[in-house]
Amino acid sequence: MDVEAALGKFYSMKLTDLIPSMTTMPVVTVDSDLLNVLKILRARHHVWVVRDWESMELVGIIKYLDVIDILLPPELHGFKLGMTSKSMKSLLGGAAKAEDVAEKHPLTIERDATVLDTLKKMKVYRAQVLAVVEGGKLVGEVSLRILIDELLRLLKVGGAQWKE
Repeated sequence: MDVEAALGKFYSMKLTDLIPSMTTMPVVTVDSDLLNVLKILRARHHVWVVRDWESMELVGIIKYLDVIDILLPPELHGFKLGMTSKSMKSLLGGAAKAEDVAEKHPLTIERDATVLDTLKKMKVYRAQVLAVVEGGKLVGEVSLRILIDELLRLLKVGGAQWKE
């Protein structure tokens, strides 16, 4: 299999064939304590926030860089009229639960989408990770790291070599 054939196969793969198990994903519920969220973010780049474990309804995402807003005192957030105040996302501003700091409406993609669909969406929104959903329910995640791993696996299995 040459690189072109490997890429063709890669682009047409369904996300269901490569998303990791839900048990390996960083997921918390809306009422999870913010300190527990911070513990997860020490080792992960994001945490998905769901309504509850039964419904797995996706509510939001907390990204690693959001920790800055959580740690800053409220007066250093800068507030503009008509905007939601980030100061409420601060520990000193009263944030205590995952729902208090989660970015609502995270980028999602349906579980039956292809890798090519995923790459296009990531490019448009300059996103490194997307929630994989089915009817608003979190069923997985896809990241650039997962896509890179899968492409390298295909190239190795297919014996493809990069040519200059």
